[in-house]
Order: sequence, then C-alpha cells, then structure tokens
Amino acid sequence: MTAPSLDSAVQSWVSAVLTDEPSPSLSSLLPELAQDLSDIEEHIVSSLRCPYPFLAEAATYATATGGKRLRALLMAVAFRALGATDTAPIQPLAAAIQLIHTATLVHDDVIDHAELRRGKPSVPRAFGLPGAVVGGDYLFVRAFQLAARYTPTIILRCGEACADLAQGEMMQENSRFDLTVGRERYLKIVTLKTASIVSAGLACTAMVREEPSRVDDLAEYGEAVGIAFQIQDDLLDVYGDPDQTGKPLYSDYREGIPTLLSADAHAELTGRERTEFERLFALRRKGPADLMRLRELTDTTTARLRAEREAIRQVERGLGGLRGLPRGPYRDLLERIAKGVIARRY
Repeated sequence: MTAPSLDSAVQSWVSAVLTDEPSPSLSSLLPELAQDLSDIEEHIVSSLRCPYPFLAEAATYATATGGKRLRALLMAVAFRALGATDTAPIQPLAAAIQLIHTATLVHDDVIDHAELRRGKPSVPRAFGLPGAVVGGDYLFVRAFQLAARYTPTIILRCGEACADLAQGEMMQENSRFDLTVGRERYLKIVTLKTASIVSAGLACTAMVREEPSRVDDLAEYGEAVGIAFQIQDDLLDVYGDPDQTGKPLYSDYREGIPTLLSADAHAELTGRERTEFERLFALRRKGPADLMRLRELTDTTTARLRAEREAIRQVERGLGGLRGLPRGPYRDLLERIAKGVIARRY
C-alpha cells in the first residue's frame, strides 16, 4: 500500500482555505509541503498494517476520512519556520498526532451516532459499533508506538493531551441539552477536547527542534488556532453548506451539544422565545421544523456575530505567539493558516 498524493490537500489549504490566493513566495513552498505531508502519510499507512484484515481496513478507512491533515501541516510548517530544512525528525510524531486526532473522531462518531464523516459513511456506519470502538483504540495504540521513539518529555506531553481530550469529551457529554453551560465552560471544553492536541503537537515540534524558548509560543498558537477552528466548525454546523462540509446541518442542535452559538443565543433570548428555545433544544428527538425554529430563534440574536468575533480574537491571540519566530515565508504561512481557519467553508 502506498501513501496517496497529498498535493491537492496542500493546495486546498494554501489556496482555498486561506484568506486569499497565495503569494508567489508561498506558492513556491507547495512542492516541499506536499512532499512533507506525503512522507507523514507513509508513516501513517505503514503503522496501520495488521495481520487481521478487518481491523487494518477499519483503521485505514478512518484515516482516509479523518480530515485535511491540518495538524500535520501545522507541525511541518512550524518545524520549517524554526529553521529546519528537513521535516524527517518530526514526521513520525506528526503521524502520531494525526492518528490520535483520527481516533477521537471515530469515538466521537460512536458517541454521536453520526452517519456521515466528510460526506462518506462514518466508521460506525461502515464497520459497526464494535469495529469503530476497537478501531479507534487501535489508532491510539499505533499513535503511541510512533511517539515512543521520542524523549519521555514529548511522550508525556502527548499523553497529557490525550487525557485532556478525554476530560473534554466527558465534560461535553455531561453538558448535553444544558443551555446554562455558558461561554466559560464552552471554551474550557473546546480547549481540552479540540485545541489540546494541536497545542501539544506544535509544542513538541519546538522540543524536537531543541528550541525551548519557542515551546510556549507555539503551544499558545496551536491552542488559539484549535479553539478558532472549533468555533468555525460550530458555525458551519448551522450556516454551512452540507455539500462542502460533508456533514448534515444542525448536528449540534440535534444532539443537544451546547456551542458558543447556542449558549450565547440562549443568554440573549428573553421571555417566551427563550422558553421555546429551551424546550426545543431539550428534545431528544427533533424534527426538521424543530431544527429550523432553533436556527430562526438564534438568528434573532447577535450570537453568530459574537461567535465570529471570538474566533477572530482567538486567531489574534495565536498570531501573538508567532512574534518570536524568525521572519520568513513559513512564519507567514502559519499566519495565513490561522486566518484561513475562520475563513474556511468546509
């Protein structure tokens, strides 16, 4: 089995997801980054080989539907921004971070009873619940086998990020159908569940490069970009195009998952409209009319604008973490990726 070409994925992130068309200096980075991601993908593919075909197939399927390799891309770009001319030293680690992320997506789809992932049947739908649970576990195991070649400090940082992921997942699960969550708890959940692994991956990139003064800077950048990414994901769940996102609209409403959007809308609504919003959100089974009414009520508030502003604030915080990095095209690209996270439509 050979790794697929990732030129299109890189091109997508640099030209479509980012805020505008890449400059000539950034365009010149595409071949190098495409090779970096292709090499990281080789580590992922080779790590998933297994004597039991069903398990290998489920794990490989999960990685194929597991997103745009944003974490791996960020790590490769950050490593080069720190002055490296070769990303080979971090490729197994980037593959490990990607596998951890993919494992969480598989388990999320189990918990959320998701039917689709990136426009394709989810792993639970394609391989059944047992296959999804065990497949997710297998991805975690293979991730730490890849990470085991690094120093104990790096392994510990990855382990702590996984613990944060688990804590964030449980906090979210225990907050279902609870609109009193509010901004502070939402941001805590997102920091743990989504941003922690991005932050850890970038911090470890600086550790591998032996740049201790940049560890906290890149960790902050990763955390802020991760939070902004999740806020945009939540907005796309209500205002996105399913043909582009590959997921049906209103999943968070349907599953009773509080987001910044729903928490702010609830806080702003008053009287009968607030009561109606609470009643509809609390329904375990919602019909299309219920979901549309939740959106209509949300649209009577400033919740969307406030969520967009929070995502922008997070990006600006993340950009502050880059100020200590050497000036150059790779630092510029990190800035462009951060801005592109909140401009994306999928």
